[in-house]
Amino acid sequence: MARILVERNIMSYRHGWVAILTGFFEPVFYLFSLGIGLGGLIRMVTTDGGQSVPYAVFVAPALLATSAMNGAVFDSTFNVFFKLKFAKLYDSVMATPLGPRDVAVGEIAWSLIRGALYAAAFLLVAWLAGTVHSWWALLALPAATLIGFAFSAVGMFATTFMRSWVDFDYVNLAIQPMFLFSATFFPLALYPESVQWIVQTTPLYHGVALERGLMLGEVGPGLLAHVGYLAVLGLLGLVGAARRLEKLLLS
Repeated sequence: MARILVERNIMSYRHGWVAILTGFFEPVFYLFSLGIGLGGLIRMVTTDGGQSVPYAVFVAPALLATSAMNGAVFDSTFNVFFKLKFAKLYDSVMATPLGPRDVAVGEIAWSLIRGALYAAAFLLVAWLAGTVHSWWALLALPAATLIGFAFSAVGMFATTFMRSWVDFDYVNLAIQPMFLFSATFFPLALYPESVQWIVQTTPLYHGVALERGLMLGEVGPGLLAHVGYLAVLGLLGLVGAARRLEKLLLS
């Protein structure tokens, strides 16, 4: 039943596809400005796995993870809040056979699709730019989808607690530090030891480490820990969002 909401979102974006494209450009600009521009100064970077790679190759997987995060978070927060508080779309949905859990699954699925579209487009650009050096990168898109799932589920759960647009400042307050300090632009080993454990608790770090391992061919059992972290986070967010929607829509 949740697929009905996904189809509804696809139909509503038929004439608003430009809005979807805008979220794709930011990480691409970062790739060319920092990865290639700054990379001309930094040259080589030693990864936490011990490889020495060009800076653009090091940064590209992190920006792929960021692209998946941006697409998922934008749709599961701003758009869901508008539908919940102003458009009253979900109140109308309750008059159909769909329930709150279908709303949660449907909206998270749509956010996941949007995040995967961003990731697929960015992966193509990264490949054309010569920053993809391993066949393991074929798994980078499913990994990006998992990242999108984790962020969209938690984003929707958080949105159910928001009371006004002002509360979205907290979303930016969470996203921006993660983007800058999740080993996105520098290896984890360069951070102070007292900060490393904080970085390792953030969901974007696990997404970055997963994508970097796949795109650089640094594949090992440790990647399963990142997969597990993101999967559990996504499931907890999905359950939490469904329960909150039940309280908000059926009370």
